[in-house]
Amino acid sequence: MSRVDELVQQVAADSGFSGAVRVDQGADVRYERAFGLAHRGWEIPNAVDIRFAIASGAKGFTALTVLSLVADGTFSLSTTARSILGPDLPLIDDAVTVEHLLRHRSGIGDYLDEQDWAADAYVMSVPVHQLDRAEDYLAVLGGFPQVSAPGERFAYNNGGFVVLAVMAERVTGLPFHELADQRVCQPAGLTATAFLRSDELPGGTAVGYLHQDGMRSNVLHLPVRGTGDGGIYTTLADMSRLWRAVTSGHVIPSELWAEAVSPQPAADDHMRYGLGFWLHSSSSAVVLEGCDAGVSFRSVHDPTTDTTWSVVSNTSEGAWPLVKSLYATLNPP
Repeated sequence: MSRVDELVQQVAADSGFSGAVRVDQGADVRYERAFGLAHRGWEIPNAVDIRFAIASGAKGFTALTVLSLVADGTFSLSTTARSILGPDLPLIDDAVTVEHLLRHRSGIGDYLDEQDWAADAYVMSVPVHQLDRAEDYLAVLGGFPQVSAPGERFAYNNGGFVVLAVMAERVTGLPFHELADQRVCQPAGLTATAFLRSDELPGGTAVGYLHQDGMRSNVLHLPVRGTGDGGIYTTLADMSRLWRAVTSGHVIPSELWAEAVSPQPAADDHMRYGLGFWLHSSSSAVVLEGCDAGVSFRSVHDPTTDTTWSVVSNTSEGAWPLVKSLYATLNPP
């Protein structure tokens, strides 16, 4: 891994990277290193075992939670959102199903349009401290008309994964963050992964910063606790455990995982999409990715080579120079 180390150190130095990097081959850690500060005020350095937020990387956890409910018959991929939402969110088309939501093909209006995203934007329409459970998000999900017919086309949609979390809460009676822990984290052996509140982060957790320098954190920019579309905190060791557990059938049945990573028509020019997971355009690699105020993240598992690599940063754009370089090195076209 000397070539990877040289690459990582050079790109990290050039870009001012703050975060952590890890590469696994099978169950063996081949490379891991941390850079920058987890807390700038106290000058606490990042470490390879620090917990980082992974933004939309949480969508993979949501998908696995929902698919575990499909596996035990709580609901099916063809279950409609309307059958569980009742009169709530009336602008969602009655034909929208769990599968449409998981594949970003629901066509529902999105409460958080990433086309207008900026690292320092205040995007929530209610005070962020009011968003603690999935049900709380009903206050921001409503009022957005359908933009296309269910199943018609792929359109990345944050709101759809919040709707999935609301549905999961309603059918189980459990808060979504507890459900994700029971259905995904515990079976996968994840000891450091949780939907933490940003206003009471425990020790060993990186604070998210809006920019490469400066002291402004993301605490006023994101919901106080994430839900189906983002906001979980984890370590890179837990991410490696997750990939191993999922691909070996310890979270959902292997046949359901195979369906989750079976690609639909191309999502864009670079990636395909399954059920809650991005898929490499020309290989078998499976991808989770997240980007938000104070967060940037990508984790890639290639079952063909049994290689996993992850980059996470506690700044809004910090991960991407390293992601680009590692992708070209470890997952070439």
